[in-house]
Amino acid sequence: MIFKKKFENTGSIEYIVVGLGNPDRKYEGTKHNVGFMFMDLLAEKYGLKINKIKYKSVVCDAVIKGHRVLLMKPQTYMNNSGEAIREAAQFYKVPPENIIVIFDDISLEPGKLRIRKNGSDGGHNGLKSIIYHLVSNKFPRIKIGVGAKPHPDYDLASWVLSGFSKDAASQVSKALEDSVTALEYMLDGKTDTAMNKFN
Repeated sequence: MIFKKKFENTGSIEYIVVGLGNPDRKYEGTKHNVGFMFMDLLAEKYGLKINKIKYKSVVCDAVIKGHRVLLMKPQTYMNNSGEAIREAAQFYKVPPENIIVIFDDISLEPGKLRIRKNGSDGGHNGLKSIIYHLVSNKFPRIKIGVGAKPHPDYDLASWVLSGFSKDAASQVSKALEDSVTALEYMLDGKTDTAMNKFN
């Protein structure tokens, strides 16, 4: 039994889980960084450290729910996220269907979740880059609502690179916890269950 845990971790990478964000400290806690916030919460829950530098990202090779998973926080800045993901996907020969991406969505109210098996970029530059570099949009994703701009003339970049109000922060915090549970379902091949439970 002493060697069982080591043995469980010797298979090849089955899934790549990516949280999108921007690496500079000034972006911590902003709407565009909920993907990174998700990864931090996931790492905390499982006692992991996402700190190895590889594939233009900080990464962690982990076993979650019995599945060997590469956790990634791309350091390319949001608009070039696909470069990092393509490198890892090619190295481990992981198909798009097994790459799960977590990111912010301004079309959803703060704290709302939307889980999808595939889809368009929806105007999100991080997703645009991933679809371009993978030459596929067939990767599952967890969208975390951060709320729309307060009025149409408001600069979008300023909005997504700003922090949360106290109420929104509380709602997003709960959504991040739910997202971790959703990911656990998805790793077990139960994406429909996650969609039914959280969408």
